Amino acid sequence: MSILKTLETIGFDLGHGETAVAKAIVESIEPPEMLEINNKKNQITALGWHPKLGYLVGEQALIQAGVTSLKISFKEKPNNDPKYRETITTFLATYYHLLKESKQIEGGESDYFYVGCPSGWSVSEREEYQKLLQSAGIPQLNVVPESRAAFMQAKEAGKLEYDKLKSSVLIVDIGSSTTDFTLVKSLHEVPIDFGSNALGASLIDKAIFAHTVAKHEQSSLLEKVFAQYPHHQARCELACRKAKEDYFSNEQLYSDSESFARGFESINEQIYFIPQVNKLIMEEILNQPLPQLKQKSWIQSFKEAVSEAKEKLDKQDIVPKLVLMTGGASRMKFTHQICQEMFSEPETLLRPDPEPERCIALGLARVGRWDLRATAFKQEVNKLFDENLLKNLIEKHIPELIQSLTKPLADDLIEKAVKQNLKDWQKNKIRTLADLETSMKSRAEQWLISDSVQQIINNQCISWFNNKIQPDLAAETDPICRKYQIPRSSLRFEDSIDPTFVNPELRIGDAILADTVAFIVNVVIGGGTLASIITLILTGHLTLPIALVYGASVMAAGMELNRKSVKEAIKTNIDVPSWMRSTFLSDRKIDDMCVSIKPELEKIFREQLTANQEAFEQLIEKVGQGLQKALSTKVEEAIILIQ
Repeated sequence: MSILKTLETIGFDLGHGETAVAKAIVESIEPPEMLEINNKKNQITALGWHPKLGYLVGEQALIQAGVTSLKISFKEKPNNDPKYRETITTFLATYYHLLKESKQIEGGESDYFYVGCPSGWSVSEREEYQKLLQSAGIPQLNVVPESRAAFMQAKEAGKLEYDKLKSSVLIVDIGSSTTDFTLVKSLHEVPIDFGSNALGASLIDKAIFAHTVAKHEQSSLLEKVFAQYPHHQARCELACRKAKEDYFSNEQLYSDSESFARGFESINEQIYFIPQVNKLIMEEILNQPLPQLKQKSWIQSFKEAVSEAKEKLDKQDIVPKLVLMTGGASRMKFTHQICQEMFSEPETLLRPDPEPERCIALGLARVGRWDLRATAFKQEVNKLFDENLLKNLIEKHIPELIQSLTKPLADDLIEKAVKQNLKDWQKNKIRTLADLETSMKSRAEQWLISDSVQQIINNQCISWFNNKIQPDLAAETDPICRKYQIPRSSLRFEDSIDPTFVNPELRIGDAILADTVAFIVNVVIGGGTLASIITLILTGHLTLPIALVYGASVMAAGMELNRKSVKEAIKTNIDVPSWMRSTFLSDRKIDDMCVSIKPELEKIFREQLTANQEAFEQLIEKVGQGLQKALSTKVEEAIILIQ
């Protein structure tokens, strides 16, 4: 399989706090692998400038002596600030160069970058962000919501059962700059917008930073240093982040008032910045009003966000089967407790991602691979439509459909219109032979539009589809399924088929026109039956009994007419006595008569159906359209299985 010229997809998780990159081989279903910069799979999102070494990223930008400019936590919605635009594109371009230089990626058209963004961003913001990042010099780059990556990683890594995949999953992505809520319902993503989304874990870093500066014995000097040398403040904020992460990685250890999770940054030989937190300090920080959150605390804001997300789901009568938590800050245990309080078991299961710092990068690589494979998969299936294969396939089997219809239709028409009328005449419920002919016509016409006929058509069309169309179609779709390593049943119609799908509006009443109905009734049914009775009268077999009843003068008068008129007179006037009818037309004779006319009736059905090409051309067209629509639906359901 050759999908474009792309060999690998690169999942680039450019986070506000950390950056991680993963790679997936497009033509493989092996799990993506994490890539390394500075021998680490996760890097602080930092960009530094060194007069001799040029641009540095991640840890190297922090620890390299001589760095004169340092920027951290610069991911935000796209805007026109030239410094922001330069920083983020330079960071991405530097990363790209390092990955190519280390031979971890091919570069050029061989790679397709998938970069994440918060799911709360609008489509226009996402498009603007994509244009901005493409200007970094990466030929193929796409921006997708991080929640989609989290969902894909959970699906591919086997953390989500298929029934949950197709139900409702709420993804809570707690990042450094935002907290996003996304509902995935029947495999479709629906961002839950709850207003201004400034609820990121970096606010906790800043609160620890402010708390440390306020408590520092040289706080006023620190403020002057930070104002003059912003890169020192950036390093100190990272030290606060480290203290926060250490605390939440083992909260129990720091529950004692004498134990602290610490960070460290040396500004010079005399000034040290040492942020420290324990349970008491962290609870104070998490519950203090923050200006960025309209004077609400971080915990209060998170509770309100989860509550509002739940209210929006409640209004739609949606109870998620699963709450999937991701993002580096989802390691904070109190966020689990709040989500569990709002979405209680057993209705909703809580699943925090075990590796949130790598989840998005791996998921982005998987999304990219899945997008490319799914696109190629759709293209291959669509070829079946483009090349008129479906139409030709259906058209080829129309003669077999006609053949399968003739016998049951003839049987049913004989049973409902012929045999029943003959029995009624036999039992003297019908007076004259003319009345018998009229009754046959009427019953035949009613039969043509009856549910009985439609049921025969439904049954035969379903059988025809299953035995003729489905095997030929499977011969085309099975190789595609094997190619993309999904079950062959994904594109098969092995479940019950809706009759209207395989025979849309096909009614025999449409196919056999009014004159055809008259032909069948008069020539095959009426002609055959009446002729046998009239012949017996004309040849004298019934003359004596009738003469005894009606008088010889009637018969003599009748014989003076020409033969045609005699036939009409017999049909219209002669009411064969009831005691003669059962003798003349016994049940066995009725059965024999029905058997004898059946081949002729089948032949006429076959000829008339075959001659009415317009009806079957419409059938071919409509079944083709219905099959294309149904197959497209199956394709959409099947692509979730592509790895």
